[in-house]
Amino acid sequence: MQKPQTLAAFQEQYLNLIPAPVQAEMSRFNVFRLADVAEAETKCSSYGRRQFFKISLLSGSSTYHYADRSIRVERNALVFSNPLVPYHWDFHGEKQAAVFCVFTDAFLPRFASMPLAESPVFRPGGQPVFALTDSQYQAMAAIFEHMIAELQADYAFKYDVLRNAVRDLLHGAHRLQPVAAGPVPVTAASRLATLFLELLERQYPIEAPEQRVRLRFPLEFARQLTVHVNHLNKVLKDITGQTTSALIAARLTQEAKVLLMHTQWSVSEIAWCLGFEELSHFTNFFKKNAQVTPISFRRDSRPFSGII
Repeated sequence: MQKPQTLAAFQEQYLNLIPAPVQAEMSRFNVFRLADVAEAETKCSSYGRRQFFKISLLSGSSTYHYADRSIRVERNALVFSNPLVPYHWDFHGEKQAAVFCVFTDAFLPRFASMPLAESPVFRPGGQPVFALTDSQYQAMAAIFEHMIAELQADYAFKYDVLRNAVRDLLHGAHRLQPVAAGPVPVTAASRLATLFLELLERQYPIEAPEQRVRLRFPLEFARQLTVHVNHLNKVLKDITGQTTSALIAARLTQEAKVLLMHTQWSVSEIAWCLGFEELSHFTNFFKKNAQVTPISFRRDSRPFSGII
């Protein structure tokens, strides 16, 4: 898998597009129109995990490949891309338009009362794609046009204005799919479930062939959390509706799909990274959970490369 692309590297690639007054701040925030990008005609670039957040506004038929999912967009969409999750666009047809802003966690360290990465639109497993009506698209487009104009201005506090514009996009998305109001009550059971899910998620993403999953079985998680495995299983079943084994298998399967789609690693290397000593064990596991062999999944699911 390629090394994560930094925001500075991304913008350096298109330095000729960046107005001189904003180059000093370009490591934190910028806005691009797809039509202005030199590679837009080929829409061909490497893809993988980046080290910046991205909000994209698109018009036209396309498919968004996000981790192990593919989401078809028929007309207009607002899309939120997480730095930890590989993503890629396939455009269908010639009539395509897109504008997108990219920014680091330091640019907008918190949204509302939560870290930016925990926002429902950015966190892994959240809702990254929002279909828009024509009127909603025009409202979002106006925000992007405002950001483009602000970047070219010499106002001393323009980056505060831009932060507010990004927040407007986030709030607009939350209104399209309202977030549950109020904090979730914390109980001993919910706390244990949260600790388990955090422990599970900390093993991912797999970034290099030398990295390996260490916890693969319910008993291993229970020991790490200093609880009995039966108690852990009961709590998770009550809180999530799934068993410990099912949750572990689902996350392993998701990462396996990501690695098969987004790397050139051999199936044996992927199996080892995911904690399997024998390739046959990984093949059987993947076929049981994905209903297809790893080789067949890779052949049928690998998307084309794209720029955004």
